[in-house]
Amino acid sequence: MKCTLCKQGETKPGEVTVTLQRGETTVIFKGVPADVCKNCGEYYLSEKIAKQVMQRAEESVKSGAEVEILRFAA
Repeated sequence: MKCTLCKQGETKPGEVTVTLQRGETTVIFKGVPADVCKNCGEYYLSEKIAKQVMQRAEESVKSGAEVEILRFAA
């Protein structure tokens, strides 16, 4: 797919690091599968992966974590 940000590059399957912050909690996911623009590095998560990331981040917030770094496992 063509990148919607730079409008120049094509996306290819890869892995990215996703950082989310909510209130006092920061959650970092490493190795998240995504389509990555080879030109600018912008990434796009599938709906399924985005849902998993958000659910796991919410669990971290509820547990009271301040900073959590997780390896993504589908």
